[in-house]
Amino acid sequence: QVQLVESGGGLVQSGGSLRLSCTASRSILSFYSMGWYRQVPGEERELVARINRGGDTYYVDSVKGRFTISKDNEKNTMYLQMNSLKPEDTAVYYCNAGPREWGQGTQVTVSS
Repeated sequence: QVQLVESGGGLVQSGGSLRLSCTASRSILSFYSMGWYRQVPGEERELVARINRGGDTYYVDSVKGRFTISKDNEKNTMYLQMNSLKPEDTAVYYCNAGPREWGQGTQVTVSS
């Protein structure tokens, strides 16, 4: 089992930037894939971006060109750099590792 701790959320104006971090309690190299999801109350959790062990990335269309996922294996940390934020990006963002491991979530609020 691994603990995932997210940080970096907050309140930002439209067009602003935030960087989310997800630090794992053990090596992230054991996970083939890690990702960021987000959830708005009353809606399903949706995939935002994923990165695999080799560094290949995937982004949902709505964030392409604005968000960048990356990881630092030595720090056991995954990041999500979010630029040009929009009010519709407002959600709780969750870190995911493997099929079952989730962080507690961090709130991102973008004001118009």
